[in-house]
Amino acid sequence: MTHATAQPLYDTYNRAALRFERGEGVWLITDQGDRYLDFAAGIAVNSLGHAHPHLVNALKTQADKLWHVSNVYEIPDQDRLGQRLVDNTFADKVFFTNSGAEALECAIKTARRYHYVNGHPERYRIITFEGAFHGRTLATIAAGGQAKYLEGFGPKVEGFDQVPFGDEKALKAAITPETAAILIEPVQGEGGLRPVPEESLRALRKICDDNGLLLILDEVQCGVGRTGKFFAHEWAGVTPDIVAVAKGIGGGFPMGACLATAEAAKGMTAGVHGTTYGGNPLAMAVGNAVLDVVLADGFLDHVRQIALHFKQGLASIVDRYPDVVSEVRGRGLLIGLKCVVPNTALIQALRDEHLLSVGAGDNVLRLLPPLIVTEDEAREGLARIETACERLSVANKQKSA
Repeated sequence: MTHATAQPLYDTYNRAALRFERGEGVWLITDQGDRYLDFAAGIAVNSLGHAHPHLVNALKTQADKLWHVSNVYEIPDQDRLGQRLVDNTFADKVFFTNSGAEALECAIKTARRYHYVNGHPERYRIITFEGAFHGRTLATIAAGGQAKYLEGFGPKVEGFDQVPFGDEKALKAAITPETAAILIEPVQGEGGLRPVPEESLRALRKICDDNGLLLILDEVQCGVGRTGKFFAHEWAGVTPDIVAVAKGIGGGFPMGACLATAEAAKGMTAGVHGTTYGGNPLAMAVGNAVLDVVLADGFLDHVRQIALHFKQGLASIVDRYPDVVSEVRGRGLLIGLKCVVPNTALIQALRDEHLLSVGAGDNVLRLLPPLIVTEDEAREGLARIETACERLSVANKQKSA
């Protein structure tokens, strides 16, 4: 058999020509020995940085004992992690997954199943918002509704109605007797670091209550301490029915979870949903280790304090380089810089300064430092961002001269 392609991998990624060999806290080190300040954190995944000793120890200890048994049997650390999530959140029930998209799939199925067991199988439609990103499965790309992710994959999965972000009138008009739930990210990540105003989240809760709908929150990117509270929705004081979590909860190990109230989860009975790897002993050991750190006294205070430091420093950079960046967005350490130049230009300029960032929609650059970042490391990062902005600003002036 002849092979036509030059390299063995799917061509689905436009990768940077960087190869990292190891990490230490907020730093990544290439195979050439170059050190990079990692303010991408694997796209908000490495919540406790790289090679965190507590996480490494938890994984190594578990690896010596047991990797996988499947959900045919009891997994004690699942019960433990599930109970800790219940004790520290709105939830009564938890289902463990391998990823954010799977957590969202579980959330969607939970909501549909709830209405089914209540005698309303016709209530299966879910209202979502423009600019949303909920994952890459066929159902979650339909939920996100972005044409670039839907194109070429056949008929869009039925059951999702999208309305403009922040348009309450359009939202209310979209509710029909077939509507089951509203799904929203408390802070849109891929969509451009747009937080849902607290009063809007409270209004969504009321609309759901008034219409017998479930409120599903996608906290895959903004959850587990990223905004300075354990969950972003806590800032608004709302109680959701279902929340999808991943990324930061595993600190770099692939895991996710769907959290729900007992009422919302009542249709999820034996045999209606499952996973082979979800909740495996390795993931549960790491998840419990992440919670040991994130739920410790003072940890979230630290996140809020560092976030304020970033916000002030970035606001000053926006003031001084308005031809490069125009606005600071986001919440906590889920930070967006709205760019005047193409965001790809700023990403590259930062990479030249050995600082890693990631793009987002609406020409925004995302800064997602590990939650353990210190004030000194934040200062170092801000200095590199300033240098990159200054270089782009000078280049702009030379171009227009």
